[in-house]
Amino acid sequence: MVAGESFVMTESQGTYQQPYSYSAPVDPVHPVHPVNPEWPPPPPHRPGTAQAPHGKKRTRGPVALLAAVAIVAAAVGGGTAYAFQELTGKDTVATAGGSTTVVPTAKKGDVAAIAAAVSPSVVEVNATLAGGSSTGSGVVVTSDGEIVTNNHVVAGATSIKVRTSDGKSYTAEVVGTDSSKDLALIKLQGASGLKAAALGDSDDVKVGDSVVAIGSPEGLTGTVTSGIVSALDRDVTVSTDEGQGQGQGQGGDGQWPFQFGGREFNGDTGSSTTTYKALQTDASLNPGNSGGALIDAAGQVIGINSAMYSSGSQASSSSDAGSIGLGFAIPVNTVKSDLAKLRAGSDS
Repeated sequence: MVAGESFVMTESQGTYQQPYSYSAPVDPVHPVHPVNPEWPPPPPHRPGTAQAPHGKKRTRGPVALLAAVAIVAAAVGGGTAYAFQELTGKDTVATAGGSTTVVPTAKKGDVAAIAAAVSPSVVEVNATLAGGSSTGSGVVVTSDGEIVTNNHVVAGATSIKVRTSDGKSYTAEVVGTDSSKDLALIKLQGASGLKAAALGDSDDVKVGDSVVAIGSPEGLTGTVTSGIVSALDRDVTVSTDEGQGQGQGQGGDGQWPFQFGGREFNGDTGSSTTTYKALQTDASLNPGNSGGALIDAAGQVIGINSAMYSSGSQASSSSDAGSIGLGFAIPVNTVKSDLAKLRAGSDS
């Protein structure tokens, strides 16, 4: 969410091995050609296997059906991979898969290893607004500087500055926004060689899974916290109004209003709202974590931190301030499905 907000809205594709099937004897005068010349030919005749007499019919129904089904499945799998490649474009997003190794197997679940591997892919986002400023986080999705963050972090921004984990500062521009999902895509000017985050599969996430959150709470770049996934598919309602909950930034109350479970948190969300399904986590999220990464034990981003509840501004006791273990993140599959729209310059 916005850095100054207390509640930061804040496929192995193994090689298909065709089962052994009958190869009919070749007629040199009338050779038989496969129905589809692009399909691979059946395996060569195995030595020592008797050929069937010419006048005898061989039953091939079940085997042929099995092979056909397998071929269709392989075609669908290939189509899926191609479709995603098209979605992500030339500078492809680093997606989780057999070839993507973020954290060594021996270090899976090690918070220090996860932090070291993923921190370079998380940035601090500072937006100047008409009525103040907003500080949040973002996740690098391409090496040339595409950054995913929350819409509420950059909504209404007149200028945006981004600082990477190595301390470099860049000017950024908004490419596209989707307020209905509280997502935005910004692009750094003159950036190259950045480390893109590996995007996982949020459909595989289970309650109790260990997670790590990385962001810039209160401008403290690269802050790392850990916890578990507390719940799935939580309905979180947030404001789509640029001015609602803004002006937090430095000196503000850091609140980003949202509704959950029939209650309002961090103030009034206003009349223009949207509801999305979120991952709930008890990893500590604080103002400025909005737009940052929620990461699984393998170092893959499974969500974009978007909202958290802090009772700090609503209670007089300092012991009540800060995160109370009620944080939410937009599932990364929602992000992946929205990338094409954001890249097209959506402004919704």
